[in-house]
Amino acid sequence: MTDEHAETPIDDPLVAARIEKYRAGAERGGYPYRFDRTDLAAELHERYADLEPGAETGVEATVAGRLMNVRDMGRLAFGVLQDVSGRIQLFVSKAVLGDEGFADFLHLDSGDWIGATGEVIATRKGELSVRVSSVTLLAKALRPLPDKWHGLKDVEARSRRRYVDLMVNEDSRAVALTRARVISELRRQFEDRGFIEVETPVLLSQATGATARPFTTHHNALDIDLSMRIATELFLKRLVVGGIERVFEIGRIFRNEGVDSTHNPEFTMLEAYQAFADYTDIMDLIEAVFSAVAVAATGSAALTYQGRLLDLTPPFRRARLIDLVAEAVGEDVSMDTPIEQLRALASRRGVAVDASWGSGRVLFEMYEELVEDGLWDPTFVTDYPKEVSPLARAHRDDPELTERFELVIAGSEYANAFSELNDPFDQRKRFEAQAAARAAGDDEAHPVDEDYLRALEYGLPPTGGLGIGVDRLVMLVTDRKHIREVILFPTMRPEQ
Repeated sequence: MTDEHAETPIDDPLVAARIEKYRAGAERGGYPYRFDRTDLAAELHERYADLEPGAETGVEATVAGRLMNVRDMGRLAFGVLQDVSGRIQLFVSKAVLGDEGFADFLHLDSGDWIGATGEVIATRKGELSVRVSSVTLLAKALRPLPDKWHGLKDVEARSRRRYVDLMVNEDSRAVALTRARVISELRRQFEDRGFIEVETPVLLSQATGATARPFTTHHNALDIDLSMRIATELFLKRLVVGGIERVFEIGRIFRNEGVDSTHNPEFTMLEAYQAFADYTDIMDLIEAVFSAVAVAATGSAALTYQGRLLDLTPPFRRARLIDLVAEAVGEDVSMDTPIEQLRALASRRGVAVDASWGSGRVLFEMYEELVEDGLWDPTFVTDYPKEVSPLARAHRDDPELTERFELVIAGSEYANAFSELNDPFDQRKRFEAQAAARAAGDDEAHPVDEDYLRALEYGLPPTGGLGIGVDRLVMLVTDRKHIREVILFPTMRPEQ
């Protein structure tokens, strides 16, 4: 095949030949239901790392995986077997396998799943190998693997056919395994601090906990419309009200938004809530967690991301949003700056504003347009305007601001956190303000959640909460520019 976008037709001669081999195997007794493997490739490499060239161990191993290629050297043949841990060479001798067994091995194709048993040796060139004494075909690959020199490089093709991408691109396998380590370390960090992991609903009567546009569906039996969750926040805080003082969830979130380098409509979020804490405690928590995740994933808190050094060693910089905006525009601004002056200032800097926005929203838009992209080192951007923070507690020193921060690294948001709003009267006023914005045409404004208000009336203790974008964190520690590279099956248009 030369066009990696094209489907392989069944009448392709390469596929036809493999189908014949498959049928012949089925007629000879079929393919096994299971196979006993004794060793992984990486385990053998670690155990025999110091084996001298030409040495024999006298130790028999059974390996299993996908046959990546075969080289016929006459009375010898070499194959590369790839399993989940890595690759090991197969050393195949006609003298050991016999004429029929040797011919059967050469009859295999790249991509076939096989099991092989034999002695662990090092070739004269020092390549660790299994000298094969028996081979079992476990599953026949009917489609050829991509050309080994060109591989599967097109990003769209790799995303659509991740199964092929994982076979032939070592980097893709490394990212998938690193993602698993990141999630495991996140879970360990929170569990070690006494947080309880829970699961909350995905289908809701109304989507709450964030300002975003939800996906909607219909439940036939109940004959009601439902929304897929856009956050887990309000359910987790209900659990704190109920007495589970430290709680977290790692789960899929669904937002009906565009796709770009840092956004996918379906993504993974970690949210956590800690009773008796405020947003400064959460800053300390996030510093420790991010540093630990970096070490677990890469071995160090200091990374290279997109060609630049990035150090996740605590402490991180802390800066107020309003101060960053003032620095960017070259003049003092605050919540007391007249709205007309703020609008004019935004307009001069090329920031579009809506006539319905108050001072807080205008300042926030200027921050997003003029500041955020330029923040490289880990920075806690703090004290967001109340207008854009409907679930955060009012700042203890300035009631127009909230005790909210976002962690920005390399120009992108990685975490969002608050001292949680626990006053049911204040929360109702903010919900009603959001409802007015929704009525005015803001599809992402937060609805009024009456049951959550009722929960607050039972009393939410002082609480700090956070949300971490897991996909973006994986992008960071694997040095990837696009979110689809760290999601195994990203959202894409259907193939034509």
